[in-house]
Parts: sequence; structure tokens; C-alpha cells
Amino acid sequence: MAPERVRFPVHIEGRDLELSNLDKVLYPAAGFTKGEVIDYYTRIAPLLLPHLKDRALTRIRFPNGVGGASFFEKNAPAGTPSWVRRETLPVPGSTKARETLDFVVADDLATLVWIANLASLELHTPQWRVGKHPDLLVVDLDPGAPAGLKECAAVAVLVRDRLAEDGLDAYPKTSGKKGMQLCVPISGEQDSEVVSGYAKRVAEELSKRVPGSITAKMAKAVRPGKIFIDWSQNAAAKTTVAPYSLRAQDSPSASAPLTWDEVAAMALGELSARQFTSAEVLSRAEEHGDLLQGLLTPGPRVP
Repeated sequence: MAPERVRFPVHIEGRDLELSNLDKVLYPAAGFTKGEVIDYYTRIAPLLLPHLKDRALTRIRFPNGVGGASFFEKNAPAGTPSWVRRETLPVPGSTKARETLDFVVADDLATLVWIANLASLELHTPQWRVGKHPDLLVVDLDPGAPAGLKECAAVAVLVRDRLAEDGLDAYPKTSGKKGMQLCVPISGEQDSEVVSGYAKRVAEELSKRVPGSITAKMAKAVRPGKIFIDWSQNAAAKTTVAPYSLRAQDSPSASAPLTWDEVAAMALGELSARQFTSAEVLSRAEEHGDLLQGLLTPGPRVP
């Protein structure tokens, strides 16, 4: 007989919800429990929620922890509380053969805690807000072994400087897994095809400039030892891991905003190029505040 679920009623910002199985270990190698996952998301919420606001949320759920089966969830699941914001949006090319889905939007702490209680470890968002054109351009730097985060950092500086030539400001963060992402605030006045096309041109330009270290091609055969500049993340149907989101690794790592001084030091080998744990991300948040606050203000149009 399965053990009875222990439920804990909580009241958050006027909302009533129940938490369950808080002692369930979701990161076995680290002994990190669901209660600690909820605690992390609660504590990082003041910095995280502005980056989730008005964005259709894709969750990756790990009901039995990172060593067990997982699944992507875009649709609001059965039993979603009535107070959770839902937006019905088109999903062209859906594997479920559905024209629309009821996406969850996490605009408040109660919704974020409810999501975390469902063992939704990873949170992914599109580059657009509901009903709008993209207000973010994302450059995803994916290292092909033996290249790693150190090499990503070196390429990140090149990408930053190239984008600056067009008047665009890039903000770096670790992916929480292998690589790094640069997030760029843009106007929100151009569609995803225009933004993606611009990102592709920049990626191809840099790959021609430094062909031994950079590739703009998706084929895995050409990636070993190089940094793949994944411009395709800007397609309308794509999502990117949200800043501060946990990742499903052995330890509870999270996508961590960086300073450009840190990126340069990683590239030069003066600072260890590594991913950061949830505890470190919380500590960094206390020290730096939100290093990605600039993403919350619209930037210029892409050329």
C-alpha cells in the first residue's frame, strides 16, 4: 500500500493551497528535498517573478526526482486552482495535435509555490510576453566537448562586443547545465522571424571570423571542440530556461546571472568557470540583487 500523502495547508498572499511530501528527495546525490525546492523558489521569487511575468510557462516536472522519469508540461494540469492565471494560446506543430493549449502564467508567489509543489524543477519561457512580439533576443552558447564553460565565456565576450556594434546590450547568465546564455532586451516591435534572422546573421558572421572555435551549424558532427551559437532559440515556438530556474542535475544547480567582469575572468582562467548551486545563487542574489534587471526595460530594434 502506498504511503499516505502528508499535506500542509498554507496561505500565501490571499491564496490557499496545500503542499505535500515536503521530505521527498528530488536530488538524491545531494539529499535535496521537495521542501528545499519550494524554499528556494520562495526565496528567489522577488528576483525571478518579474522575468516570468506575462510569459507562457513550460515546466519540466520530475515527480520522482532527477533520477526518475520527467515530462514537459505546457498545459494547465487537472486540478489547477481557479486563481492560477491561464492563457489559451496557439501551439502550431503540437505533438498532441491540438491547436491551442491553456498555458500557466506565473505572475505571483502563490502560483510559483504551487508549481514547485508539483515537482516542476525547471521553468522555461519564450522570448515574448502574452500577445506581444519578442522583447528579448537570446544567444544560447552550447559547448561541444572538450570545450566547456570557459570557452563559452570567451565566445560570450565576442558576441557581446558584436551586439554592441548594433547598439544592443547583452546580459550573461549560466544555463545551469553546460553552457551560457546572453539575454538582450529589444523593442518588442518586431516579430520572431526578424529577431531570429538577425541572431542567425550574427552567429554566422562570428563563426566565419573564428571558425576554429565557433559554429553556427546545428549538426552535432561539427560541434566537438567548438561553441555552437544557437540562434534558433529566438523562434516563436522555442523556450529558454528562465533566470534563476533550477536545473535537473546531480546537484541543485540554477541558471545564474553573471557580471561581465566574471565572464572575462572565466575566459582568462582567472576564475573557475562552473555552474552555481541554488544556495550560491541565493547568496549571489543577496550580494548583487538582480543582475538581469536591465532585461525588464525594452531595448532598441534589431537591425
